Amino acid sequence: MLHAWFEALAARLPARCEVCHTWPARPVCDACLQHFATPVTRCVRCARAVHAPGTCDDCRRTPPALDRCHAALAYAFPWPDLIARFKFRAEPGWAPTFAHLMRATPGADRAVQAADRVLPLPLGPRRLAQRGYNQALELARRLAPAKVDASSLLRWRETAPQTTLDRSDRLGNVAGAFVVDPARASALRGAHLLLVDDVMTSGASLSAAALALRRAGAASVGALVLARTDDC
Repeated sequence: MLHAWFEALAARLPARCEVCHTWPARPVCDACLQHFATPVTRCVRCARAVHAPGTCDDCRRTPPALDRCHAALAYAFPWPDLIARFKFRAEPGWAPTFAHLMRATPGADRAVQAADRVLPLPLGPRRLAQRGYNQALELARRLAPAKVDASSLLRWRETAPQTTLDRSDRLGNVAGAFVVDPARASALRGAHLLLVDDVMTSGASLSAAALALRRAGAASVGALVLARTDDC
């Protein structure tokens, strides 16, 4: 409750846009949002940018584990640096701004409302200790605080950072990396679940997590991410 009060107070204080440095403004001003956060047409299954609405050729040939996927932004200037600050440089205060962008993505609000549970992609213990918080959990808490489930899905083993690997290696890197807590599996049977993460590259991590949830009996598994790279 106190945390929410501080966030509300911070939203009223003068600030400058972290992109164009306009003062006063929110962390990202309206002009920069209009320029850098315009929604684009994306594949409904993997959120890759496409020319026409629907499912991309890759997803038609090989349907992914995700039923649907929504991405708020392309992983391009100015978002990589801002996300890095949120993720690696101890600036969790970006979570409200980023969650607002995610919720405003076409179809995302409906996906959040339809979900029985919202599951942040978990970090391993070592990486969580390094960062001090799970950025996906910070986003999930702002998206749907009453639906957050940060306990059912576990990262079974530490993995190498996906950004250092090519697509084929990414798939192998996260294969079997996620499991469902056996004590909580019964609550997921027949449930409609929504995974949340900050950045999606090849989608390997989200797919591995979705497979673990499907094995536990989930009725559907979707995903909502802040940014999507479109070259993977």
